Amino acid sequence: MKIAENNNGHMYTVSTLTREIKSLLEERFSFLWITGEISNYAVPSSGHSYFSLKDATSVISCVMFKNQKRGLKFLPESGMKIIGLARISLYEPRGSYQLIFEHLEPEGAGSLQMAFEQLKKKLASQGLFDVAHKKPLPFLPAKINVITSGTGAAVRDILHVAGRRFPGCHLQIVPVNVQGETAETEISQAIQTVNALQNRSELIILARGGGSIEDLSAFNSEKVARAIFESKIPVITGIGHETDFTIADFVADLRAPTPSAAAELALPDKTALIQQINRLRSSLAQSMNQKMGFLNQKRDDLSLRLKSPARVVKDFKLRIQEFEARMNRTFQARVLYHKERVFWLQKILMGKIPLIKIRESRKQVDGLVIDLGSFLDKRLSVCKTRVREMDVKLGAFNPRSVLDRGYSIARILPGKKILMDAKDAAVDDQIELILSKGRLVTRVEEK
Repeated sequence: MKIAENNNGHMYTVSTLTREIKSLLEERFSFLWITGEISNYAVPSSGHSYFSLKDATSVISCVMFKNQKRGLKFLPESGMKIIGLARISLYEPRGSYQLIFEHLEPEGAGSLQMAFEQLKKKLASQGLFDVAHKKPLPFLPAKINVITSGTGAAVRDILHVAGRRFPGCHLQIVPVNVQGETAETEISQAIQTVNALQNRSELIILARGGGSIEDLSAFNSEKVARAIFESKIPVITGIGHETDFTIADFVADLRAPTPSAAAELALPDKTALIQQINRLRSSLAQSMNQKMGFLNQKRDDLSLRLKSPARVVKDFKLRIQEFEARMNRTFQARVLYHKERVFWLQKILMGKIPLIKIRESRKQVDGLVIDLGSFLDKRLSVCKTRVREMDVKLGAFNPRSVLDRGYSIARILPGKKILMDAKDAAVDDQIELILSKGRLVTRVEEK
């Protein structure tokens, strides 16, 4: 059997043929543009990206080394359609070829827009956009740091609006580059520097004028977003035009559509504030006058209904005097009754008993009279003593005496119920305190 030879009569080894094919491919397709869908995207510890590029019928193995990845504005991922610049290379040990990519662009959307969406999704998943992290803005900041270009129209607009709405507010301009390679570093460092100042401001305005998505790229960086999120000072963004949205806007505590609008949101209108203060002052004065009139009327009504302690003591004295008079009349009637009885008994004895018996009875009667008189004297003395003791006790329990010793009588208004226990009173109840001299109306603040 005759072995067939190739056209030039040369016999190839596998290695030689593979090397020849590699040279032909690399010379024929040194660099090419190719489009397809990424699948099986993976990044091992080496930092290189390995993936497959496919269309409806074919698949090619691909690699992009980490040095080439540094220029990417977005993060490739499986399922993404891309357009890329690559060169063909053949891996000799396996005899398989692959594409080595030098550049990638997402198909349809630009790389900056794709990077914007990817970073937005990433930071949102980490909670940087959550409303719970938004800091409240001060109503009237004493000092505001404006981070923007020192020569742009944005700073002039902010100064103009601030001078019109609240003249005299302290604005400190922190000039930075708002576009270019150093912009995101300068902006993030400016935010950190302002936060580190000992006499730091109460508000930061981060602003720049309008521009393309490339011009606004510094405000779509993760470094600036995290600097805003970590700022202890509230941040208002006024970046671009009303239709422009950046990552910084989503992280900021408040987004304004323009730099001028940021200044308006940061500062209230001084003229409107003065007018509102004047209206409130007039309303307060009117309310106070009405309240004072009401309280004075209520005081007069309560004064008419109030029975003074002096009058209460006087009533007690009158009752004591009445009791004493009744007691004296009772004693006098009792003594008169016994005298009349003795006299009656004497007459009976004188008419029915012999003289000796009469004399003895008379002596007995005389003794009884003496005893009765002594008894009545003692009884009257005891009663007078008790009366004096009662008078002393009444004086001791006299509310006026108690009040003179520094005590007071507490009554809950409006019912004037005497307050004996703190549990009977509630917070905001009005309490009337009757003192030795005058009275006070208080309110319960705490139990």
